[in-house]
Amino acid sequence: MRTSTFWRNSWFSALPWVLLPAIGMLIALLLLIVPREGRHVVAYCALDEGFSQPVFEEFTRQTGITVLGKFDTESTKTVGLTQAIFAERAQPRCDVFWNNEIVNTLRLDQAGLLDAYHAAGASAFPKQYRSTGGTWHGFAARARVLIVNTELVAVGDRPNSIFDLVDPVWKNKVGIAKPLAGTTASHAACLFAAWGKDRTEEFFRQLRANARVMAGNKQVARSVARGELAFGLTDTDDAIIEVEQGYPVTIVYPDQADGQLGTMFIPNTVSIIKGARHTEAAQQLVDFLISPTVEGMLATGPSAQIPLNPSVEQLPRVETPRTVRAMEVDFEAAAKQWNTAAEFLRQEFATAD
Repeated sequence: MRTSTFWRNSWFSALPWVLLPAIGMLIALLLLIVPREGRHVVAYCALDEGFSQPVFEEFTRQTGITVLGKFDTESTKTVGLTQAIFAERAQPRCDVFWNNEIVNTLRLDQAGLLDAYHAAGASAFPKQYRSTGGTWHGFAARARVLIVNTELVAVGDRPNSIFDLVDPVWKNKVGIAKPLAGTTASHAACLFAAWGKDRTEEFFRQLRANARVMAGNKQVARSVARGELAFGLTDTDDAIIEVEQGYPVTIVYPDQADGQLGTMFIPNTVSIIKGARHTEAAQQLVDFLISPTVEGMLATGPSAQIPLNPSVEQLPRVETPRTVRAMEVDFEAAAKQWNTAAEFLRQEFATAD
């Protein structure tokens, strides 16, 4: 039998024949390791990797689709990934954006960068947590809360409003995350939409003068738990960790009295990027993320997130819009206020420590 032209003319012909089986095994192994086209999906994820990675692993276990995740740092939460998607708009690298809030998702939607996908499970969610056009889906919310050190603040002196953060009595004893990224920036944009420019700018000027500014919500919660701050503004997922680790802290859901704003609840959101390369896998990941399975995982996991699908049976370990008064938020209006809010906040807080 004659040797084929391929073998006679290729570099294989220069190798000892005894090595060919080993080379064949190596090639087969590489084919198993490198995801095949259509069997992986690229996900940009703003939720902490420690909370989201187990979800991705369960998705892979159930579907065989590998999730190639890109995560944000604590100091650039949400904004860094959003800016990357804007920068890559001509040649998208991201298939699915799992945002840990909603305002920046709406910015992408208003710029026409999100693809429509009407997920089968979306109809179970309240209307305010899903796009009518199918461009984004909300799930698994967190609340913006005050975490209070019970050894430093007597029961009768505990704060009950975000306005306590600007009370001179607590000067340099309270903390916030730098409001340039993540849920703190989204919270600010929502206040711009609710209060208007002048009132909101005055509030944040007072806040800058009164509070210590930290890298992120996690740092605020830790500083309160360790007695470096009396109280601070953070998210329930960061606060509950300190509570359950046994630190002397409690969670206060602010602005519950008549005439006050109510507590702000911010959902996670998931979207498919327009021009995504792995559309079918992206759709499967969206279906999975808004499923009762995932909301149950996030509710019972360390982040104690709040299910928005009424069919989820797991009881959250934090308060929900069913148990405390929630702030009425126009997220679409907040997204439109983003640039105005961001420009002002950069000027006020860019040099904050």
